[in-house]
Amino acid sequence: MANKQHTRRQSLFQLVLFLGILVFINILASMFYGYIDLTEDKRFTLTPATEKLIEDLDDRVYIESFLGGDLPRDFKRLQTALEDMLKDFNSMSGLVEYQITNPSEGSVEQMNAIREELKEMGIVPVTVSDVKAEEFKAMQIYPALKIGYKGRGTVVQLLENSTPGMPPSVIANNSIGLLEYKLTNAIQKLKTLHRPKIAVTGSRGELEPYETADFDASLQQYYDVERIDLDSLTMIPEMYKLLIIPKPKLTFSDKDKFKIDQFAMNGGRILWLIDRLSAELDSLRIRPEYIPFDYPLNLEDILFKYGVRIEPNMVMDMRASQIKLDVGQVGDAPQYELRPWYYHPIILPDMENAHPIVKNLDGIEFAFTSSIDTIKTKTPVKKTILLTSSEQSRLQYSPARVSLEVARYEPEANKFNKPNQPVAVLLEGVFPSLYENRVTEGMSKMLEEIGQPFKTESTPTKMIVIADGDIIRNPIDRAKNKILPLGYNRDMRYKFANKDFLFNAAEYLLDTDGIIASRSKEVKLRLLKKKIPKKERTQWQMINILIPGILLALFGFAYNFMRRRRYAA
Repeated sequence: MANKQHTRRQSLFQLVLFLGILVFINILASMFYGYIDLTEDKRFTLTPATEKLIEDLDDRVYIESFLGGDLPRDFKRLQTALEDMLKDFNSMSGLVEYQITNPSEGSVEQMNAIREELKEMGIVPVTVSDVKAEEFKAMQIYPALKIGYKGRGTVVQLLENSTPGMPPSVIANNSIGLLEYKLTNAIQKLKTLHRPKIAVTGSRGELEPYETADFDASLQQYYDVERIDLDSLTMIPEMYKLLIIPKPKLTFSDKDKFKIDQFAMNGGRILWLIDRLSAELDSLRIRPEYIPFDYPLNLEDILFKYGVRIEPNMVMDMRASQIKLDVGQVGDAPQYELRPWYYHPIILPDMENAHPIVKNLDGIEFAFTSSIDTIKTKTPVKKTILLTSSEQSRLQYSPARVSLEVARYEPEANKFNKPNQPVAVLLEGVFPSLYENRVTEGMSKMLEEIGQPFKTESTPTKMIVIADGDIIRNPIDRAKNKILPLGYNRDMRYKFANKDFLFNAAEYLLDTDGIIASRSKEVKLRLLKKKIPKKERTQWQMINILIPGILLALFGFAYNFMRRRRYAA
């Protein structure tokens, strides 16, 4: 009897000890957040640049998400992914604090107050459809964050590439893929005390400030943007980290090119936006046809030295934007139709092999773009083709007649046989100087004045060459004297991703910490075929119900069989 009581006490003690250990492990686990990422696309693994940024924080970062509440299925995935990432950040540094707010929760007065506050911050709701039990319900969500650091703040919009008609699952997936980049990019900019300076050339017939106003405004949120006159400068100051050359039309002298060359040799980054030919759609509004001529830029040699050549041609593409064309009259009123304008290709990034600059971007509208060839350089320069035309494109070499008649008739598809023509190229590495063994006395004097030695090779740097200057030009409503968004096509009433592409290009050129590498993260969307689940619904229900029961019965039978055999022995 005493032996039985001892055994019971021992069993009870072991049970209490086991439960105590479980409780202790749970308490310990609640204090730490971690995981093992076994996914193929490593969606839960942060990039080294992100980890370094978070670990090096020296003050509190406060993040408030407005994506709270019960959301539709696709946006629930975005909500969960965001909360997981915020937990990651918090586990790496206790200085990251976050809060999830639901703007649709509380009394009517409370909801109206927070929604008005969000509106003042520029956060507007997105209307989505919630499907539950075959019922459709429209609801408003706020996919945005507010991030604060050392008294400075910024707003981050979470939805990416929300083109009208795009499935919510794809929108949510694209947004999940860019969560890490958007969060880290915002924190990095808030940490930066001194805003980097960007110079825009304006002395060689470049686009006027009002023609680049929308893009300039986007840059000015985070950078100091200044127009410079090459004639008034001895050399381009090193305080400028990026030089933008937006569609020049006049000749660059040797002195101009020498200043640009030595800016690059000292590590300056350059964004070249070059039109090789003087082709303009507005010219066709005045006269029915014309022959574009070469701009006398005198930039061929410096670009060739750096590793690219912009060809004297125009890329025509079957995948093109549309223009309004006068197709006749009904009574006294002209009739207009939207027709494809093959000289304005819509460039879509290759999502399988896309560079972080163009990852997950919508279509980008080019205008009379030329093709780009890459050239072998004396020094190691890596050349990455960012954007190309579609599979159905062709080249029209100068001199060539351009006419609106092209848009009136069906194209001969067999002539569009020059696929994937490069129109934007990234160059990275050590660049050779155009002026090696060519420095004149005047050039030497310029360098002496500022005490800067001549360099025959650059420090490692980057530049991007885009064979279209109009890609940066925002449209203007002259009747209302109003600047329209960059990338907006007035005829189609559609906004292309021109600004996103150019902003990403500038960000990449200025990025020294590798934050933009997180843009290349891809979250693969694995969707079920809708017809198959409906067709095989009963079959899979039976499998899910019967197989666990059968396995349990087999286990019970085997257990009893082994038990009887053991005790029988």
